[in-house]
Amino acid sequence: MIEKMQRDQAKSDRNRTILIVVASIVVGLAIIAYPAIKLIQDSRTKGQAISDFGVSASAASCDTPTDDKAGGTQDHKPDGTKIMYNESPPSSGPHYNTWAPFGKKFYTLADRPAISNLVHNLEHGYTILWYKDTLPKDQIDQIEQISKGKLPDTSLGKFIAAPFKADEGKPWPDGKNVAFAHWSGNKAGTTEALAHRQFCGSVSGEALKSFIDKYPAMDAQEPNGG
Repeated sequence: MIEKMQRDQAKSDRNRTILIVVASIVVGLAIIAYPAIKLIQDSRTKGQAISDFGVSASAASCDTPTDDKAGGTQDHKPDGTKIMYNESPPSSGPHYNTWAPFGKKFYTLADRPAISNLVHNLEHGYTILWYKDTLPKDQIDQIEQISKGKLPDTSLGKFIAAPFKADEGKPWPDGKNVAFAHWSGNKAGTTEALAHRQFCGSVSGEALKSFIDKYPAMDAQEPNGG
């Protein structure tokens, strides 16, 4: 009886050991495979036009772009200075000396620079896709895909997607969760400039492409920067 119990215990120990080994192998393979799968997915995304992501422009419930009175060109403030903007989200205005890194196109709340850093990018011809920080994860994932996709040539690669919190500006129009922003250059022969925002209810790469084509990177206060 004792020998049988010992055999049964030994068998149980072996089975448990096998399960632990198998589980460790599966977890290890998953850890190794995830970066590879992510790399393949990102590679495929880079080859896709941004209009492939999100809903169609007609289904995105987008408003007509605004014509905001622009100002603040080369009005650089020390980083950390409190700056209030007339528009929400901002489309122009005074901004920090430091701009957001030119190579990074997608931000979350965890790594987003200050708004006034991003406004500096607008001065150099960037289009910024601001999204509400309360947006569902699946739509934020679509925005991240857009940031990795093939931007229209008119953008010159100058694009950033960043979250916007409700307490950072005036309320957005009802039902709008995404806003495109661009700061245009001065009208010919004048010192007058306009900036533009377009609010949408849903994420639409197609709507974004239309906005970028309408307000290209070279239509900017300082188009050769960045």
